[in-house]
Amino acid sequence: MRFAILSDIHANLEALEAVLADARERRCSRFLCLGDVVGYNANPRECIERVRELDCPVVKGNHDEEATLSASSERFNELAERAIQWTRDNLGDQDKEWLRSLPLQKRVHDFTIVHATLDTPGQWGYVFSNLDAVASFTYQRTAVCFFGHTHVPMVFIRDQGVRQERTEHVRIEPAKKYFINAGSVGQPRDGNWRAAYCIYDIENNLVELVRVKYDLATAQKKISKAGLPQLLAERLAMGR
Repeated sequence: MRFAILSDIHANLEALEAVLADARERRCSRFLCLGDVVGYNANPRECIERVRELDCPVVKGNHDEEATLSASSERFNELAERAIQWTRDNLGDQDKEWLRSLPLQKRVHDFTIVHATLDTPGQWGYVFSNLDAVASFTYQRTAVCFFGHTHVPMVFIRDQGVRQERTEHVRIEPAKKYFINAGSVGQPRDGNWRAAYCIYDIENNLVELVRVKYDLATAQKKISKAGLPQLLAERLAMGR
């Protein structure tokens, strides 16, 4: 069984479709989403539709939550707030209700998925360092947990202590725990513009972090045409 694990799609339809096509070429039979289907980019309705068509496990991200609110929670910076208000204005009630109904975390097969952290999933904390990861490991009841939110692919491993790896392949070994960031499909922030996702090969105990080229120019043009901040288009090309 091969799971394609998608996170932080952020309404980037071109990136999402490229990732789905790549995952199917790589023989992924199952999909799941770590949240933030919407926000920043110009196709929130279409991305919700594609994810719902997958009929897969999905957890809620902070942009998903904010999109369902009638007014700002004041958690976002000005750029993110302008984008989320545009998203609110362009989503229907059914889409908002679906986003509202998503759980904060979920167990799938024999692993866990969450958008941000396991210790306080609804407070949307960021995990960048070993110290950040320690709190989530304390609440992790499965050997493997996938998370998103930072838009940076990253692997934390707990054995004698907690260490961090930047690698494309992770072998899941007994007696260790893994807290794995799948990166971002729709707005990578590690300096690499290509869409990121990961594949979990259950039978072979292997996680692969994958990058995929997509139609960047079309995604940028859609942002401009929608009247969203131009910086959102520019940052896609920089992977920031």
